[in-house]
Parts: sequence; C-alpha cells; structure tokens
Amino acid sequence: MTGLHLAVDGVGLARPWAGVGVYTAQILRAMSVERPDCRFTVFVPDGVAAEAARAISYRRLPALPFVGRHMQWPARLRRLRPDVFFGAAGALPIMDVGSPSVITVHDLAIYRNAGWFPQRQPLSTRWVVPSSLRRADRVIAVSNNTARDAEELFGVDPARITVIPHGVSLGLRPMSGDELASARERLHLPERFILFVGTIEPRKNLLTLLEAWAMLRDRPDLVIVGGWGWNYEAIRDRISRLGDRVHHLDALEPSQLPAVYNLARVLAHPAWYEGFGLPPLEAMACGTPVVVSDSSSLPEVVGDAGLVVPAGDAEAWRKALEKILGDHELAADLRRRGILRAAEFSWSRSAAMTWEVIDDALADGL
Repeated sequence: MTGLHLAVDGVGLARPWAGVGVYTAQILRAMSVERPDCRFTVFVPDGVAAEAARAISYRRLPALPFVGRHMQWPARLRRLRPDVFFGAAGALPIMDVGSPSVITVHDLAIYRNAGWFPQRQPLSTRWVVPSSLRRADRVIAVSNNTARDAEELFGVDPARITVIPHGVSLGLRPMSGDELASARERLHLPERFILFVGTIEPRKNLLTLLEAWAMLRDRPDLVIVGGWGWNYEAIRDRISRLGDRVHHLDALEPSQLPAVYNLARVLAHPAWYEGFGLPPLEAMACGTPVVVSDSSSLPEVVGDAGLVVPAGDAEAWRKALEKILGDHELAADLRRRGILRAAEFSWSRSAAMTWEVIDDALADGL
C-alpha cells in the first residue's frame, strides 16, 4: 500500500545502545528508504534527542508514567488517525489506539525466569504484555525462539506471527590496520583480548565467562563492554577480584563498536537467554570468531559460523576459547564463515518484510 502514515512507539530510543533502541532506529531508517512515500510520527520520551530525517517527525510521549502512556497517549493517537500503529518496543497502550496494530516482540525472558530481572514490573508483565500479544493484529518476532515463546506462553496464533530477524548496521565490517591502530590507542585496549558486549545483568551469564577466563592457560585480557544493569553486585565483586587484566568499558557510542569487535581475538556470549542476540551477529560481520551459549535464539543466529557450548559449563567455555585462540586455521575459518553468515542479515530485508506484515494487517481491517 502507498502513502501510509504510521504512528510509532519510540520508547526504545531512550536507550540507543540497547537492542530495542538499535532495532527501533535501524528499522525506521530502513523502512523510510524502502517506501519513501510513507510517513512516520514517532513518539519519544522526554530527553531523547530525535534524529532529523525525511518523512519522520517526532512528538513527545506524555510524561505521566501510567496515565500518560495508557490513557492520554491513546487519546492522541485516536485524534491523529494514522493508518497503523507500530509498537517497535513490543507493547500496546492499554486503551484502544484506534487503528490496526503491529508490534515487534524482542524477548519474553522474564516469563522464563523472573529472577533475571528487577522486581518492579508487575503492571507490564501481568497485564500490558499479555494484553498486547492478545490484541495486536500482527506480531513480529525477532527469532524463531521468541515466536515459540509467544505461542507457548500466551497462546498466540502462529498465523498472526511473522519471524523477522534483526539486520547488520552499516559500519560493521572488517577494518584496516591503520583504522584499528588509532582505535586501540584511543580506547586503551590491550594487544590480545577476549570480548564480551552486553548489559551487565544476571541473564547475560557473565559469571560463567569470568570463571572460564580465570582457568585459561595462555590468557589474553578480557574486555567487557556494557553498562551496569541490575542485580550485578556478585559480578562486580568477581571482576574486582580478578585483577587489572579484566577491563570494563561502559556503553560505547555505536560508532566505536566496530573497531572493538575487529580488535578482539574472539567474542564470548554466554547468555542464558536472548530474544535475538545482536553482539554475536555484529562480531561476525566484523570478521571476529564467536562462541555462544546453546540457549534460546543464539544457535539459530550463529548457525554453523561459530562455536556453541552449554551456557553454564565453565570448563566447556574454557576449552572452546582455548581452541579458537590456539588454532589459527579454525579462527580463520570462523572469520570467513561469520562474514558470510552475517551477510544474510540486512535491515533493508527486515524493513521489506515488516512492510509486508503491515500491509497484511491493513488488508484484514478493510
């Protein structure tokens, strides 16, 4: 369909380095390129620096946490009368938005293990998310794993679900030696290091990686890139006891991450659960070998382009890391396979598939 007007939930843009923030920014950019005749009204929280773009305008979400989001905002949406509502952060307001709706579900980890999360989300987990999955005309899942969770946990009809994976952002590529030398100096990175990228929180399973790293025989440094999330005290204490060869960089600007991926000998991603898992895909696009856990969506994202090991088995992680670090032929093969695997994921492809889902939702409403 042509000339459509989309209202978009841009709440994820408040955390531009997190997965939902990256997804929201990238999918909107790609969708606007895919269909330049369509326009977007993106609603963002206070404090979000909106990126100027053709056909994308920004408005502020109401400031009141509950009344604003679930009552005032839907009233504004009904007055705006867009052709469709796009819930890029995986939820609908409780009140009716007045148009067909499509939401993207990133993960349902909290329903698999509530202990991985802070105890401050009863409204969202008990009402908003279940209600959104029930009422949305179409549901986009970012992986087959997330699609299965939506079906098993909430009984969502598979006919309403479409799996559309994330893409690879521009700039994530193998880089030249000159580019990398300046980045290493600027970011004070060691000569040899294993890399972890992600928010420091329980479900990322950093404790297993720290234990495996401590057992390595020929041990490179360990670089952890990510902000402190929640319930991280045990992880922080363990890091402090491991000495100055464990380096923590708080969340970096996205423009700096490609060089960090390129400089790493291997990316280790031991998470207990990921709805998709962007860091392994980003690392593969940069030609960096990856080791991931055997849980949730990670095996389907990596395919045969990385090593897959049991999430909580520190000894298996030690062996896998030593295998890549000590076998140059294996590392070169994983680099080649990773680049080819990452090339299968693009935001333009994701955008085209998202438009198809939106068209289906609108066609059903006619």
